[in-house]
Amino acid sequence: MMMHWRHFRLGFTFMLLINLLIAPSLVQATYKTIKPKVSYPLKQWEAVSYDRPEQYSSFTTKKDIFIKMRDGINLAADVHLPNGPGPFPVILTQTPYNKNMNSSENLNEYFIKRGYVHLVIDVRGTGSSQGTWDSFGESEQLDGKELVEWAASQQWSNGKVGLYGSSYRAINQLLTAAHQPEGLKAIFPIVPMGDMYRDILMSGGTVNTGFIPLWLGLVTGSGLMPPTYTLSEPILASTVLLGHAGQTTGFPIGTLASVLTGGEFAYDGPQAWMRSPLSVADRIKVPAFFAGGLHDLFQRGTPLLYERLKANGIQTKLLMGNWTHGNYGSGLPADNVPTLDHLALRWFDQYLKGINTNIGSIPDVTQYVIGEDKFVVQPGWPHQVASAQRYYLRAGGLLTKETPSSLEMSKSMLQQPVNGICSGSTNQWMAGIPDPIPCTKDNRLTELTELTYTTAPASSDLRVSGPIAAKIFAKTTARELVLSVRVTDVAPDGSSREITAGWLAASHRAVDESKSRFLDGQMIQPWHTFTKEAAMEVTPNEVMELNVEIFPSNFVIKEGHKLRVAIGPSDFPHSMSPAPQLLNQLGGIATIMNTKQYPSSIVLPVLQEH
Repeated sequence: MMMHWRHFRLGFTFMLLINLLIAPSLVQATYKTIKPKVSYPLKQWEAVSYDRPEQYSSFTTKKDIFIKMRDGINLAADVHLPNGPGPFPVILTQTPYNKNMNSSENLNEYFIKRGYVHLVIDVRGTGSSQGTWDSFGESEQLDGKELVEWAASQQWSNGKVGLYGSSYRAINQLLTAAHQPEGLKAIFPIVPMGDMYRDILMSGGTVNTGFIPLWLGLVTGSGLMPPTYTLSEPILASTVLLGHAGQTTGFPIGTLASVLTGGEFAYDGPQAWMRSPLSVADRIKVPAFFAGGLHDLFQRGTPLLYERLKANGIQTKLLMGNWTHGNYGSGLPADNVPTLDHLALRWFDQYLKGINTNIGSIPDVTQYVIGEDKFVVQPGWPHQVASAQRYYLRAGGLLTKETPSSLEMSKSMLQQPVNGICSGSTNQWMAGIPDPIPCTKDNRLTELTELTYTTAPASSDLRVSGPIAAKIFAKTTARELVLSVRVTDVAPDGSSREITAGWLAASHRAVDESKSRFLDGQMIQPWHTFTKEAAMEVTPNEVMELNVEIFPSNFVIKEGHKLRVAIGPSDFPHSMSPAPQLLNQLGGIATIMNTKQYPSSIVLPVLQEH
């Protein structure tokens, strides 16, 4: 929901202050029992790059065009028009980060000079627009429909509109498309979420303190910049600015307070459903190109959106790079995969200009392979030839395919809220800001306060693609237990690189199997209800079965490397428990069972060697 890396600098101090102060029905497709067990070829893109020369050497910008919504609120738009005979197709970007910020998403000359109007609008309650911001709420969604239809009706428009942008600007593309506005022909969402609760706000039932305070501070802060029309329209500008200042105690602080204190936003329910693209995905009828990242905030949600639209027969593509939320698209072109702008031009030329750009030759799914450092084409998402393989936690810190014996001893750890302070997770959930810090590339420091289980060196490459699940049997001396479960690649030199992770508060351990994903009869993506009504008591010293959803990935453990599962009692600064849960868990001793009676394990979607 969120923003380009440059924007983070503006809110970084805000995030640190917040952390000091607090130191704050989506049905998934069932994974069918698949396939004959066959090998698969590793393919790369063929040479299908698409581009065309500039048609227009210059353009004109019309600043702060006011568009009146159905309730009388005026939204401020910048219209960037090619200098030449129209009409033109329109690329629309809706932003909460102030259209006056210097960004290619606020002014994309590449598109404009190739014959597109780029229309950029501050969503209500942000930037130079009037109204009250409530982040993907009903009013904002209805605005999206009106804005598309307004753009399609202008004299400089050919009546065809595409939606474009990343993060928040990607999420509102999907929510707008679900309203099926007239004139909308295609969308290009970059790093969008699917499920507000599970993807970002409360993953595993714990508060995303690494990102949410920063994001709320950024949107609120950018709304306090004086509008560019302040001198020409001082009364209007003052009214807008005062309105934005007044709402800092509204949605932003209210949301943060709610999750931190265990209020409405701390549970899944109508507020999250309304803001979740997966809940309206079945109403999206236009072609959609999804770009996501394997270390992005929305590593979980982006491929689920692709899967849903694909199942509904919508023309859709998925590209997953080795990206965090702050560096999406970096490193392209690579392995014949073009830049995101080139891909977007090809997409919009096909659907907005009627040019035959041979969309069918673009692979449906392309993913980066962590550990092999290249993009490969795969047959669908999830991978169609994956098979479930289970690895068991064993005494002595071993991870094996063999089940534990009756003689093995379990391990215990102290429950404390600041485990993971410098890990791969820290880098991911702060959108790549700590990237230069060495310990975010090597989890050995974090693993000092975790329980680790490691395989023998791989005798051949182990390839994994898709969702992952851990089944952990655990008990605690306290009345709450939070687990982080990390999957890492241990190199021959001992360094431990985090690949992906999952989290779960034991009080939210209830699973709805009808909405969970199964592979070869094994649960590989549990679906937790996370409602207040479904919350379960944690009884001290009683063994619990905790099915932990680990976010999907695409990686290879190379020959000679080891696979590691590291289990910790928290994942700070990424997340903290709401206050009631936090008080119940502090100081407890957690025991992770690895016995014959309670065989804790992890199940992986493994690909056979090619």
